Amino acid sequence: MESRLARIFLARFGEAPRLFRAPGRVNLIGEHTDYNDGYVLPAAIELSTCIAIAPRNNQCLRVFSENLQEAAEIDLTETNPQREDRWSDYVRGVALMIQRFGVPLTGADIAIHSDIPSGAGLSSSAALEVSLASALLGTSARSLELLEIARLCQRAENEFVGARVGIMDQFASCFGSLGHAILLDCRTMQYQRLPLPAGHEMVICNTMVKHAHSGGEYNKRRAQCEEGVQVLQRFFPTITALRDVSLEQLQSRRADLPNLIYRRCRHVISENERVLCCAKALQAGDLATVASCMAESHLSMKDDYEISCRELEVMVEIAERHDGVIGSRMTGGGFGGCTINLVKTEAVDEFKRKVANEYKLATQIDADIYVSKAGAGVTEITVSA
Repeated sequence: MESRLARIFLARFGEAPRLFRAPGRVNLIGEHTDYNDGYVLPAAIELSTCIAIAPRNNQCLRVFSENLQEAAEIDLTETNPQREDRWSDYVRGVALMIQRFGVPLTGADIAIHSDIPSGAGLSSSAALEVSLASALLGTSARSLELLEIARLCQRAENEFVGARVGIMDQFASCFGSLGHAILLDCRTMQYQRLPLPAGHEMVICNTMVKHAHSGGEYNKRRAQCEEGVQVLQRFFPTITALRDVSLEQLQSRRADLPNLIYRRCRHVISENERVLCCAKALQAGDLATVASCMAESHLSMKDDYEISCRELEVMVEIAERHDGVIGSRMTGGGFGGCTINLVKTEAVDEFKRKVANEYKLATQIDADIYVSKAGAGVTEITVSA
């Protein structure tokens, strides 16, 4: 991918580029907990977004999306840019947040290619943001700490694109580590890299049902959590997020919460407990507990958080019937996208074949299935054009 993008850039812009790559991510467990100051357990994947870039002598970004075969121009001197509801909003938003942070940027020619499927819950947007931020900083001879890059990219999506996502996706794209998942405390930003079990693979099954984070349902879930916090603060004044609430506290105030808000809160609070339990089980090699945590997480997202869909349910049901599967659950923001499956290495080929066939029979949809190691985070790469 990188060599091809370098050649495309050279043909389009007439010079050799620098290249920056950032991965997508899959989340083993911990859904919709990050924006509640909770815990998550993602891993970077081998699918990625690549940016080719070279400086210009003015304050313009000329951007070409190789996937979409579309171009855009962005004026870096514009003080109050407006969202256009296009892919270029991510580019504009990232550049804007870096500038507002006080880092001057150089104009640039940019070409983008990604092999992360859009709307599949694998953080294609975060991979674009992180690779782009690194490229813009690199070509402007500037640098920022990885955590600051993650935070600025999250701000671009929150404040400019309009999706109120948490920090998990951008953090995983920045801090991914070969062979490891990342246990992240989304309040303190403390993290621990945990090796994934030997002899097993991450198999990601794409239902091909797409979602959009900037759509209303994702933001609505966040607002419902905030409503729950506002009610619970009347009884527990020290809490600032659902991260601070125990299941016992929640249960004690059930009569004070609308049933819908109670169930949203119950998912987030119980999911935090499952993340910590799953991380401990991974460290101990207790794969039975990992499987149980994944199954409970999926049911909680289906019943309490209501972010599943028929295709996701079919995909998980199929996976759970097959030998060699340690655990299966939906992953990502929901309303479509992918499932994450931990599968014994020797069972992967048969698992892929059976899941594809049975899912097609049940839904008449051809699923995409990816096998991925846990990958590295954002980096500059060197290839010849």
